[in-house]
Amino acid sequence: MRFSAVATACLFALIGAACSPTADLDGTSGRLVRTSDLTLVHITEDSVGGITPATAYGSKSIESALPGFTTEGIQTAVENNTEWALAAFNSDGFQVLQVFKGDNGKIRTVHGVTHHLQGPNGERIGMTFSEVGTARSDCRVGKNLWRGMAICKSRGHQNVQLVYAIPGYQGPFDQLPPSKDLFDAQMQRILWTPKS
Repeated sequence: MRFSAVATACLFALIGAACSPTADLDGTSGRLVRTSDLTLVHITEDSVGGITPATAYGSKSIESALPGFTTEGIQTAVENNTEWALAAFNSDGFQVLQVFKGDNGKIRTVHGVTHHLQGPNGERIGMTFSEVGTARSDCRVGKNLWRGMAICKSRGHQNVQLVYAIPGYQGPFDQLPPSKDLFDAQMQRILWTPKS
């Protein structure tokens, strides 16, 4: 069974932590696993796995860049609207990435959506703001569908952003919350934009 239903059922997953595409069971106790030591894809400043700025947008080119992965069209939430993307699934059918098309037929951006990947500084989805060591000054407040989220630069990597959900935050939503409220914010996505 594919997990693309997560994108539809959790369209607004990034607004709250109740419906998270990163939730997984540990296999023994039934506890939810927040992070993982398994890395299916490594996101660097220059690439997402085998995806680079030269990779064309399309199932064949993305699957070629990610051996063993398959792709499927999904509709998912970005900050300002919902749009179609190609979801990349590992061999177990678990959604790992969402790939968005640019105007030039290339890839505009890639969203990492599982805790089974790693950012350029070792960041993993499910880690908290304090665990990553993100600086509040490197963040801005999310808008529209990502209202109340913190969108932050990955330290030293201008084209990689980290999206955090802030559990229990009640606003105001037009500004970042105080540092004490950001402390336990959990990373929901890692965003990569090809360098031009």
